[in-house]
Amino acid sequence: MGTVKDFEELAIFQKARELSKKIYPVTNSEGFKSDYRFVQQIRAATGSIMDNIAEGFERTGNKEFLNFLYIAKGSCGEVRSQLIRANDAGYLMTEMYEELYAECRKLSAAIMNFIKEIKASDITGAKYKA
Repeated sequence: MGTVKDFEELAIFQKARELSKKIYPVTNSEGFKSDYRFVQQIRAATGSIMDNIAEGFERTGNKEFLNFLYIAKGSCGEVRSQLIRANDAGYLMTEMYEELYAECRKLSAAIMNFIKEIKASDITGAKYKA
């Protein structure tokens, strides 16, 4: 694991950002956009993935970072559930549903792999440096 100075450099943050960018136009489509509460829920959950990665990184301690990464992973699962609901409601074309669902699965796995890397590392975080 190389040295990362900013959370924006993290591949998992970049993937979460791409997912979030894809959700906005999808939720602006006909049918979907009239379900205001649902639109806000899926947008918030998608944003939560990015936000928790960023907040955990900025805490500068691995224990806190890990906690926020687990929350980000949970938000990723929430988005998957919401995609299933959106598909069931007919808000998503099958191809778009499958693409976004697969992207969530990959992101969730990437977050878990990153968690494992941090746990295996001897580094405890910047705030614990002497």
